[in-house]
Amino acid sequence: MLTFLTKIKEIIALWWSEFTLQTKLMAAATLVVSLIMSSLTFWAVNTIQLQSNINDTRFGSDLSILIASNAAPLVAEEDLQGLADFSTRFYRSTSSIRYIIYADKSGSIFFGIPYSQAEIQNDLTIERRISLPEDYAQNSDLPFVRQHQTPNGQVTDVFVPLRHNGEYLGVLAVGINPNPTIVASSNLTRDVTIAVFITIWAMVILGNVFNALMITRPIKELLVGVKNIAAKNFKQRIDLPLRGELGELISSFNLMAEKLENYNEQNVEEITSEKAKLETLVSTIADGAVLIDPEMHIILVNPTAKSIFGWKEDALGDNILHRLPSELTTKLTKPLYQMIERKIEPTKENTLEHNQQHHLNQLSDRDEFRITLQKPVSRTIRVLLSRVLDGGSENIKGIAMTIQDITREVELNEAKSQFISNVSHELRTPLFNIKSFIETLSEYGEDLTHVQRREFLDTANHETDRLTRLVNDVLDLSRLESSHTYDLSEVYLSQPIEQTLRTCQLNAKDKGIELYQEIETDLPPVLGNYDLLLQVLTNLVGNSLKFTNAGGKVTVRAYQTKAESNTLNQSAVKIEIADTGIGISAEDKEAIFERFFRVENRVHTLEGTGLGLSIVRNIIEKHNSRVYIDSEVGVGTSFWFELPIYQAKVEQPVEIIKNNR
Repeated sequence: MLTFLTKIKEIIALWWSEFTLQTKLMAAATLVVSLIMSSLTFWAVNTIQLQSNINDTRFGSDLSILIASNAAPLVAEEDLQGLADFSTRFYRSTSSIRYIIYADKSGSIFFGIPYSQAEIQNDLTIERRISLPEDYAQNSDLPFVRQHQTPNGQVTDVFVPLRHNGEYLGVLAVGINPNPTIVASSNLTRDVTIAVFITIWAMVILGNVFNALMITRPIKELLVGVKNIAAKNFKQRIDLPLRGELGELISSFNLMAEKLENYNEQNVEEITSEKAKLETLVSTIADGAVLIDPEMHIILVNPTAKSIFGWKEDALGDNILHRLPSELTTKLTKPLYQMIERKIEPTKENTLEHNQQHHLNQLSDRDEFRITLQKPVSRTIRVLLSRVLDGGSENIKGIAMTIQDITREVELNEAKSQFISNVSHELRTPLFNIKSFIETLSEYGEDLTHVQRREFLDTANHETDRLTRLVNDVLDLSRLESSHTYDLSEVYLSQPIEQTLRTCQLNAKDKGIELYQEIETDLPPVLGNYDLLLQVLTNLVGNSLKFTNAGGKVTVRAYQTKAESNTLNQSAVKIEIADTGIGISAEDKEAIFERFFRVENRVHTLEGTGLGLSIVRNIIEKHNSRVYIDSEVGVGTSFWFELPIYQAKVEQPVEIIKNNR
C-alpha cells in the first residue's frame, strides 16, 4: 500500500512539474477563488438552515403546546377514541407534523400517529415504550426540543408534559418536519454551489488541457528546437499548424533555422577550403610538420616529415611516441607530457608585469631540440615543439612539431670552422717565416754575409708571394661561392688555351716538361666567361706541372661532343687537361676539390694553397657544368669538363645564382 501511494505521489509530482509557472499560478488562483466562493456559499446555506431550524423549533414548540392543551383532558378522561379523532384530524390538517405519540407516566406508548394503536391489552400485544431524552424534565412547564437526522430528512422532536389540573399524566412527543420551501431552497443553493465549484474546476482542467495542447506543446517543441540549434543541429524544423502569435513565432524559428543551416553550410565549405589550403601549404613546406592531439595521436603529417622519419605507411591516428625513431622518442617523451600537462595562467589585467609574465609563458610554450638520427639515413634535425591553444588561449588543443633537416647547416658550420682553421694555419706559416727572417736580418744583419742576407730576403719575398696568392685565392673562392652574377658570353677556347700555355711555358721548360695542345679544327665557340675560364685552365695546367716529374708532358685538349655522349644533354665542347704525373689515389679523388686539401705526404714538399681545385669546381659550376677527374697512381691524371656551345639566340647576360659550399 505504501509503495502504491509513493508511486501515485511520483506520478502527480511528474505531472505537476510539466506545467509552466504561469499555469501553476493560474491553477492556484482558481483554487483560492473557488474555495472562497464555496465557503461563502456554504456559510450562507448553513445560516439559512440554522434560521430554518430556529423557526422549526418555535413552530414545533407552539404547535406541541397547543396539541398538549387540547389532548390533556382527553387523556385524563381516558377517552382514547376522542383523543384519536382529535389527533387524526389535527395530523391530517397539516403536513408539518411527522408524528404524534402519547405515552403514560412510565413511558409506555398508548397511542401514536402514524403508529398503530392498541385499545385492548392482550397477551399478543407488543408493548412499545418511548425513549425520553436524558435532559427531559417532567416537572418543567416548557417543552423539550431536539433535532435529529432520519433517512427521510431532519426532524424536530418536541416533548411536552401532559398535565391536567396539576397532575402529570404523561408525555406528548410531536415530530415536526422542516419547512419544505426552505429545505428546497437550501438544497438548491447547495446543489448550485457544488455545480458551480465543479464547473469552475472543469473549466480549469479544460483550460489546462487546452493550454497543454495549444500552448504548452508548441512551447515544448520550441524548447527542443532551441536546444537542437544550440547543439548545432541546424536541420531542426517545427511543423505545427498554428496561427496567431504562436504561428508567427514558429515560422520565425523555422526561418532562423534555415538561415543558420545555409550559413553553416557556407561556413563549413569555407572551413573545408581553408583546411585544404592549409594542408596543401603544410604539404609543400620544406620543413617537416606533425600535429598531435592531447592524447599524443597524430592528426596531421606532411610528406617532408614522412621522408625524414622514413614513414611509408599512413601514420594518422597512431601514437607519436610509437612512430618516432627510438633516440628521438627517448628525448621527447618527457617534454611532450610536460607541455600537455602544463597549466595555462588565467587572463589578468594588462599590466607591465603581466605582459612580461605572458611573454615568459609564451617562451615556455616552445621547446627546441637537436639530435642526430642514424635511420633511415644519417642526418641532423632540429625539432621545435609548440603548444596549440584554443581561441581563448585557455585550453590545449594539441602540439605542433616542426622538424628541420639541418644536416647541410651543420656541415656548412663545420666547413666554415674548418675553413677558418685552415686559413689561420696557412696564414700563420708564411707570416711566421717572414717575421723570423726579417727579425734575423734586423738583429744580426751586420754579422751575416751578403749571400745569407740575399737568401733571407728571397725567402721573405717568396713567403710574401705565397701569402698574396693565398689571400687572392681566398677572395676568389669567397666571390665564387657568393651570389655574385657573372656574364656568360661567346668565348673561343683557342684563345684562353694559348694564353695559358704561353704563361706556363717558362715554368714547364725549367722543369723539363713538354706542353701540348690538341684543339679540334673549326671548334665552335662556347657559352662562358673568358676570365673565369682562363683561371680554370691556369689552375689545372699549373697543378699538372706541379705534380709531373721532369721528362713528362701536359696536354690540353678541346673537341666537340654529341648530345648523347655528354652530361649537358646538348651539343657541347669537352676540355681535358691530362698529365703524366704522379697520379692521385682512389681515396683522395673525392676530397681533392675540398678547400686546403693536399695529399698529406706532399704538403710540405710542394708549394700551393690547397684552394686551386676548389676554385676550379666553383667556376665550372657557375657555367652549369661539373669537373671530373680520372687518375691512376704512377700513370697520370686527367681533369675534364664540358661547356655548352654558344647559341646566338640566347639572351645576354644570363644570371647564374647558386650557393655552393
